Amino acid sequence: MVDLLRRGSDWLEDQRTRHATRLVIYQRGLAQAEVRATIGKTIFETDGGTGILEKTESRDYLILTADLVLNDESTLPSRGDRIRESEGGKVFVYEVMAPGRQPHYRYSDPYRKTLRIHTKHVETVNSP
Repeated sequence: MVDLLRRGSDWLEDQRTRHATRLVIYQRGLAQAEVRATIGKTIFETDGGTGILEKTESRDYLILTADLVLNDESTLPSRGDRIRESEGGKVFVYEVMAPGRQPHYRYSDPYRKTLRIHTKHVETVNSP
């Protein structure tokens, strides 16, 4: 029997990747890969124990799980990895992280086809 929900989800993810992405560089140490990513955001609320909620906004990158390959090996995001996004003569560098004890990535769909990677802006440099 055909899983229509999975087929529909796959089709939507293929359309998102084809029509709503930009090229970014995913880096871990010296290893890097050019991948297609959709830009998003997540707002985290954390309670520091004082009863005051702190809101933190993460810049998210939605990347197909199969596309995240470093040194010829499929991998999952690690804290401290970097994503470099070029725009208008500048390179914006984001580090993979999330506030508090939140996970630094999650799957964006029930079939684990797409990763939602949480990041924080750490540097802006001029393009070479």
